[in-house]
Amino acid sequence: MIHISPRHESTLALNIDPRVSAPGDFATAIPGLSLFRRDQPAPPAVCMIEPSLILVGRGEKRLWVGGEGYSYDPSRFLVTSLDLPANSEVMLASPTQPCVGLVLKLDVSMLAEVITKSGLPAKRQQSTGTGAGIGSLSSALEGALDRLLALLDEPEAIPVLAPLILREIHYRLLNTDQGARVRQITAVDGQGYRIAKAIDWLKVNYTAALRIDDLAARVQMSAPTFHLHFRQLTGMSPLQYQKWMRLNEARRLMLMERLDVSRAAFAVGYESPSQFSREYGRLFGTAPSRDMALLRGQPLEAKALGTTTI
Repeated sequence: MIHISPRHESTLALNIDPRVSAPGDFATAIPGLSLFRRDQPAPPAVCMIEPSLILVGRGEKRLWVGGEGYSYDPSRFLVTSLDLPANSEVMLASPTQPCVGLVLKLDVSMLAEVITKSGLPAKRQQSTGTGAGIGSLSSALEGALDRLLALLDEPEAIPVLAPLILREIHYRLLNTDQGARVRQITAVDGQGYRIAKAIDWLKVNYTAALRIDDLAARVQMSAPTFHLHFRQLTGMSPLQYQKWMRLNEARRLMLMERLDVSRAAFAVGYESPSQFSREYGRLFGTAPSRDMALLRGQPLEAKALGTTTI
């Protein structure tokens, strides 16, 4: 497990504090950028993370992927190169010293453009482990992020200046110690790119019966190689990944569209509501009906389902 000793706060915290007056997750006027605030430590919560750059300006958080923990604080950033089912834990936060931070979704097209123009290698890299990693926050990357946050005070400049600063952020990220992991997203001859394409298919076809041989062939991999790299990058097998997606979509359907347990189970591809309830309880720690009662009694910001900030 990776652990990093927390630092008090960064200049990012001073930029984020006025924009997050209460606990929760907040979209911004800059596409792909969101902010968050947590006022107290919290146990691991199920979440899905898209390819993103995630930082805390104050406090400490930990992401769990496939049983491995990734802690990050103001001196380290978290980066993800795939859509990853995970658990997010708040390690250090209080009402007087809230954990605040940002999530910036990575732009694959921008990454490819920056790699091409900068001459950085886009070729297949050696294995970099899972699709998540912890990197050292450089002053250049932190400065670019500070400038991006400052644009929120100048909304008329966002359409003109945000693309320029975002391009710099992608460039600075590619030049960190996590650059090889990020390049997995665009390396078309690499295993990470092929697994990402398989995940894209699963996201659209999660209700369908899954044949590993067919999905491996779709991304031009042998079934054993596909299974090995899928588990290595996501921390779970393709079947477990599909099950995770089904259960989280069912959770959303029950909460947001008020489907009952049986209808939600059938809607996401289960043939047996009892099997659905058993697997739901293993993932979320309680039966579907009790989970819905608990969620409906929580504030809106606590009801994040599916893709979420971390």
